[in-house]
Amino acid sequence: MVDADQTFVIVGGGLAGAKAAETLRAEGFTGRVILICDERDHPYERPPLSKGYLLGKEERDSVFVHEPAWYARHDIELHLGQTVDAIDRTAKTVRFGEDGTLAHYDKLLLATGAEPRRLDIPGTDLAGVHHLRRLAHAERLKGVLTSLGRDNGHLVIAGAGWIGLEVAAAAREYGAEVTVIEHNPTPLHGVLGPELGAVFAELHREHGVRFHFGRRLTEIVGQDGMVLAVRTDDGEEHPAHDVLAAIGAAPRTGLAEAAGLGIADRADGRGVVVDERLRTSDPDIYAAGDVASFPHALFDTRLRVEHWANALNGGPAAARAMLGQDATYDRVPYFFSDQYDLGMEYSGWAPAGSYDEVVIRGDAGKREFIAFWLKDGRVLAGMNVNVWDVTEPIQQLIRSKTQVNTESLADPHIPLENLVS
Repeated sequence: MVDADQTFVIVGGGLAGAKAAETLRAEGFTGRVILICDERDHPYERPPLSKGYLLGKEERDSVFVHEPAWYARHDIELHLGQTVDAIDRTAKTVRFGEDGTLAHYDKLLLATGAEPRRLDIPGTDLAGVHHLRRLAHAERLKGVLTSLGRDNGHLVIAGAGWIGLEVAAAAREYGAEVTVIEHNPTPLHGVLGPELGAVFAELHREHGVRFHFGRRLTEIVGQDGMVLAVRTDDGEEHPAHDVLAAIGAAPRTGLAEAAGLGIADRADGRGVVVDERLRTSDPDIYAAGDVASFPHALFDTRLRVEHWANALNGGPAAARAMLGQDATYDRVPYFFSDQYDLGMEYSGWAPAGSYDEVVIRGDAGKREFIAFWLKDGRVLAGMNVNVWDVTEPIQQLIRSKTQVNTESLADPHIPLENLVS
């Protein structure tokens, strides 16, 4: 039984942290809830930063998880613009803020998220070099894309992952010239493989994006503090007025490492090691969202997932576990993307090398299809492109571990539900 005199501290003001706080109150916890955020903005959701908000189709206020008054109304002690710099596991305290305030905890949740990886090349200190992770980044980039579109300027994007492609689509809608530099042979190579990566390459080429695959940036060339061009490892120089580094994100594990908590190795995403209840190596400390490396029985491996749904569902799961409920976290990974007139949803986990077959249901040429990644006839992941209301049966197929007939799987006239044994 959780005592009303207990204090639960949440470090991290993203979606996972905010939803954890919400869940604690919804489940009836009456003790203190302290939510510490290192940003000055109230907790917000990240997908709009590279989608609707960046495109100017969504208002700034729409990105916030709760309205500002919600926190006081639910007796959540919210500390904005405050960084936690130490955890004392013996005293069960966290130290935060410039004055070194100490807060006692009975249970602690780390929802510290991830941070963008930096380019390690000359010229990254120039004014026109950008990252996209925070609301402030999106606000700045929105202004940049507006100016580039108005002046026919050039944006170079390092990396053809989800963020890179979504920003490329937004930049083209603003009218900017866009060049993408990617060291792999196709976009999204590690996530979708070459077959489906080619679909996204063609989509962006049709909208005027230039790709240079198998290349890396070696230098950002500038003058008077401004970007003029970029150079690649083949010796070529490409015009640029601004550069976006979209080469992935790294989990913010520093606080956990300093506290002596278990950290996964590189193969498992370098996240904070948690069990199926999102509990770390310290039974009073939990981790959720981008920073957590959790075991997933369905895929028989440890996962670290950086997508919206993981934060949305992981924060509440950790909160329930902190309350002593029998809550395990085994959601099928899910994410979505919108680029031009293409909308997609992806469920499952099928990194490069984990599958032996890709099956297409529908018309990939018209970009109206479902792709399935299989291993030994079992569906590991599915991606629906401009085909809707199929996420549930796709996830049922994944969870069932059913060996499917690939001809039936490819046949759009056979309901997916009929393939689950």
